[in-house]
Amino acid sequence: MIISRTPFRISFFGGGTDYPAWYNDHPGAVLATTIDKYCYITARYLPPFFEHRSRIIYSRMEHVHGIDEIDHPAVRETLRFLDMHKGIEIHHDGDLPARTGLGSSSAFTVGLLNALYALRGAMTAKDQLAREAIHIEQAMIKENVGSQDQILAAYGGFHHIEFAGAGEPSVTKVTLSMESLALLQEHMMLFFTGISRTASEIAAQQIMNIPHRQKELSAMYAMVTEALRCLKADDFMGFGRLLDESWQIKRTLSNKITTPGVDDIYSKALKAGALGGKLLGAGGGGFVLVFAEPDRKPAVRQALAGLLEIPFKFETLGSQIIFYQPDSGVVG
Repeated sequence: MIISRTPFRISFFGGGTDYPAWYNDHPGAVLATTIDKYCYITARYLPPFFEHRSRIIYSRMEHVHGIDEIDHPAVRETLRFLDMHKGIEIHHDGDLPARTGLGSSSAFTVGLLNALYALRGAMTAKDQLAREAIHIEQAMIKENVGSQDQILAAYGGFHHIEFAGAGEPSVTKVTLSMESLALLQEHMMLFFTGISRTASEIAAQQIMNIPHRQKELSAMYAMVTEALRCLKADDFMGFGRLLDESWQIKRTLSNKITTPGVDDIYSKALKAGALGGKLLGAGGGGFVLVFAEPDRKPAVRQALAGLLEIPFKFETLGSQIIFYQPDSGVVG
């Protein structure tokens, strides 16, 4: 039996410029970090004593005889990519709900790849996990997804990622002092809107709008550099205000990104003293990140008292195998 643990992520700046439809013709970049909330994948070869050949357990349970029968697209295409035809059992657990803007789909794909490679006795490099997860999601499943989530899930940590055409993305670790990193984290609050949504559907419209939003996406790309400058100067107020500016631009990329309910949440946070924030992921619901000076956080918390707040910390390890006990003598 193998268990992988893969982190979810919070993206601060540059989201939208990590779609191939943008960065194949323009430079793209994101600034993002992973957090201590995880996707867990358990995998083992299934003994040949059942009517079904494989069992896939997530929000539902699938009993199947072959890869083509699997409904879960990431499981089906990852098994096909790895050419795995033995009977297998795969079980998914997550610390937070899926489809909420934290990169959970890509964390699943990366974690599944990592677990299945380990099941075959192979170790995989983080860049390989990211690259193959991008291929599976974009080319095989044909999801409307960008390329940041897979990289962050595989690598873990706080990164500046640059995209340029068909070349390999440049992944640079953001290095801050422990004190600065702790203070940055102290400015952040994470609230659940209670709404889950399918990001691919929202992203599809955003991708269609790319030719008409070049000015906005170029501005969002430039904000990554400005945000890095703020961090290096410990200018957290500037970082927060830049988040607000970025959100105001992002919400114009598609009419599906925000909702009246989300706008109300964001407005209440600002009125309570927050410097900025954003709806995470493609939009439509999920989690709202609020950026506020520590002494204003109680007022923000009171203003958003009807929402569930999720405490979190940054994490640095990325996708890991946390339990490794290969099956012996089992033929699926």
